[in-house]
This record gives sequence, structure tokens and C-alpha cells, in this order.
Amino acid sequence: MAVPSKSLGNAQAQSQGPGRSRWRTPLKACVLPVAIIAVLEAVVRLGWVPAYQMPAPSDVAVTLLDLAQGPLGKHIGASLLRVLIGFFIGASLALVFAAWVGLSREAEAYLEPTFAGLRAIPSLAWVPLLLLWLGIDESSKIILIAIGAFFPVYVNGVAAIRNIDRRLVEVGQMYGFGRRRLVWRILLPAAMPGLFTGLRSGLSMAWMFVVAAELIAATKGLGYLLSDGRETSRPDIVLAAIITLAVLGKISDGLFASVERRWLRWRDTYTGQGGTHE
Repeated sequence: MAVPSKSLGNAQAQSQGPGRSRWRTPLKACVLPVAIIAVLEAVVRLGWVPAYQMPAPSDVAVTLLDLAQGPLGKHIGASLLRVLIGFFIGASLALVFAAWVGLSREAEAYLEPTFAGLRAIPSLAWVPLLLLWLGIDESSKIILIAIGAFFPVYVNGVAAIRNIDRRLVEVGQMYGFGRRRLVWRILLPAAMPGLFTGLRSGLSMAWMFVVAAELIAATKGLGYLLSDGRETSRPDIVLAAIITLAVLGKISDGLFASVERRWLRWRDTYTGQGGTHE
């Protein structure tokens, strides 16, 4: 009797043990970065690329260690605080407007054309206007970050609400759910996957906009560190700041993804749907 290939694959995976399969994916994720680092190290050490343009990864690592023992913590703290405050403001407003527009065609007629126009404005175009209005203090930077976080959350939120199966709403109405109960028990759980996608995109945009803000007018922050490295002709500092931004962005996105998986598991258990979310 032939053994189905799927069953054979499952048996092989089980025989390898959960520990081995748990580490296989992270190891695969490291292959490309390690290969890039090795190639860059080789081409710089061989003199194929000038060190003043592209420093060797080992030199960047030394710079990172030096910065970590000095001002790097201050710059990370400043940027992180700005991102968190700006993202909270932008995402909160975006969820409110997304719910309003998603549930009301009348609100869409009034708001969507304006939001579509504002969404097309590049991030750097806001900087001179905010500097004129608010100066170079923290408020201008935080508002710029909030603008960056607003639109991805808003767009994905509206789409998530509009894509809810209307039969779920009809079922809730059959059971006599009021508007508030309908939102909390049916609409919000059904829209949450799309809302989480928007929140993660908004957080990514918040990190992009904080760099734009700090490049223009700041005395501390990772964007300022980038600008300082450019002005002093230190590509190792520029790369160190870029690597730090990448790590922080990946960590924050990973935390959001973890919250999303936990919430979806809870929702499936609560609603009796079952299933897993990896």
C-alpha cells in the first residue's frame, strides 16, 4: 500500500524533532545577510571597492561597538520615543476615521477625496510647512510621524471594514444586536486581520518619517546620526545608523506580529473557529 507523500513528509518532520525544525527557519533567514557581509568584507579587503565609500563590515561593527559605548543609546531613545508617540496619535486617528468612512457611505463622500489628495503628498513636502508652523521642537517631528502612520492604517482599516462579510452583520441583527454590540462582537473581530496589517504598515512608515524629521532639524536621534555621518564623511557611521534602524524596525514589527498571532488565536478560541496562525 502506497504511503501518501504528505503523510510521509509529516512523519519525517516528526522524526526530526520539534527542536531541529524550530531552528531551521531562523538559520535559513541568516544565509543571505551572512553571504552579503562575507562578499562585502572580501571586496573591500581586496581593494575592489574604496574603503572611504564602502567600509568593511568588520569596521562598521567596530563603529557600532564604539557608538554603543557612547551616544547610541541616547539617539535610539530619542527616535524610539518620537516614533511611539507619533504612531499612537496617527494610528488612533486613523482607526477612528477608518471606522467612520468604512461604515458610512456619506462620510466616504465627504472625506475620501481629501484624504486621497493628502496621501499623495511626499513626506519631505510636509517638513518646511511644519517647521514654519511649529518650529524645530518636538511637536513638528511628532506630527510628521503621525502623518506618516495615519494613511497606511486608514487605508487598510477602510478596506478591512468594507470586506467584512455582510452575512455576519445580518446574523447579528437577527440576534437583536445593537449597533455597539454589533461593532464589538462582529465587525471588529472580523476586521482585525486587516487592521493589524495596517498597523504594521503604519509603524514601518513611522520609522521612515522619523528619519525624515531628524535629518532636517534635530540634535539627537538616528536621523541626526545619519546626517552627522554624511557631514563628517564617515560612511561607517551612516551604515551603523542604517543597521540600527533596520534592527529596531524588525524588532517592532516582530512584536506587532506576535501580538497579532496571539490575538487571532484568542479570537478563534473565543468564536469556536479553531485553527492556527503562524
